[in-house]
Amino acid sequence: MKIILDAMGGDNAPEAPIKGALNTINKIKAEIVLVGKEEVIRNKIKEISGKEIEEISKRLSIKNAEEIIEMCDIPTLAIKRKKNSSMVVGFKMLKEDEGDVFISAGNSGALLTGATLLVGRIKGVDRPALAGMLPAYHSQVLLIDAGSNTNCKPINLLQFAQMASTYLKNTYKIKSPRVGLLNIGTEENKGNEIIKESYQLLKEKSEELGINFVGNMEGRDVFTGEIDAVVTDGFTGNVLLKVTEGLGRFIKDTLTETLKENIITKIAALPSLPAINKFAGKMDYKVYGGALFLGVKKPVVKAHGSSDAKLFEYTIIQAEKFVENEAVDKMKEEFENRLKSEKQE
Repeated sequence: MKIILDAMGGDNAPEAPIKGALNTINKIKAEIVLVGKEEVIRNKIKEISGKEIEEISKRLSIKNAEEIIEMCDIPTLAIKRKKNSSMVVGFKMLKEDEGDVFISAGNSGALLTGATLLVGRIKGVDRPALAGMLPAYHSQVLLIDAGSNTNCKPINLLQFAQMASTYLKNTYKIKSPRVGLLNIGTEENKGNEIIKESYQLLKEKSEELGINFVGNMEGRDVFTGEIDAVVTDGFTGNVLLKVTEGLGRFIKDTLTETLKENIITKIAALPSLPAINKFAGKMDYKVYGGALFLGVKKPVVKAHGSSDAKLFEYTIIQAEKFVENEAVDKMKEEFENRLKSEKQE
């Protein structure tokens, strides 16, 4: 297996992706190809490790790409014009079977555009969607769409639910994932017209598509552990994602500050440190890795734009697992079978 990593994408590139790769290479079985300016990558590896890349591992290599797609670039123009960028070169490698999964923390719009135009959508999927894991009570919950489609139709939300179910069944071995539709209330008549139509479509088609649809859910229900996937449009999903990350940091920082307030709180906290550290780890979004672009023909993973080395490390491990479980192949098969059955009808 070969993991293609965009070494020039993200706020903390090239140091964070390179350091993440160096920290991970001996924890996984796969090879890692760092895509970007070769001289810059080589120098950064030497600076971080004190060694040349060839001395570190036979499973670590570089693919040269002289251009960079910046966060401010217009996605479609960037993909079309910057053909020697680390992102476009990475996508071409993935398309031509020179790697099994592509990871980037770069421009989200460009990543979605490149995944759709250069790699291609799965037949039967109108819009690929970002799917990211969030912490939940005694479990995790998949959020889809986490930011790639700000305006959606009911058919898109139905397909998101189908993709989420397939992914959770095959990658996390959840036999019948519980899927909820994010809304302002649990009643059928709540929400705007898009959400009300989506609810009816999910209610009508779920059994046929093998989706365990449990109905509408409010934002406060996302983290109860009573649901496995929450379906929404990319605008709402990205707001939920960022609020979750911010709340996690707020709780962690406030708790730390409170416990260090004075000598009494410091002493009182000592017996509880293992539990506190466990809680802090649960709330740390970094351990959940990146978000997957479900609905494209090859595995593509979007790492957080502000990813540090730790988050890249978790994202690389997650990507290897995604490939090992053949989630994309099984998704393609499911949607293709659905199209065949529709034609026969």
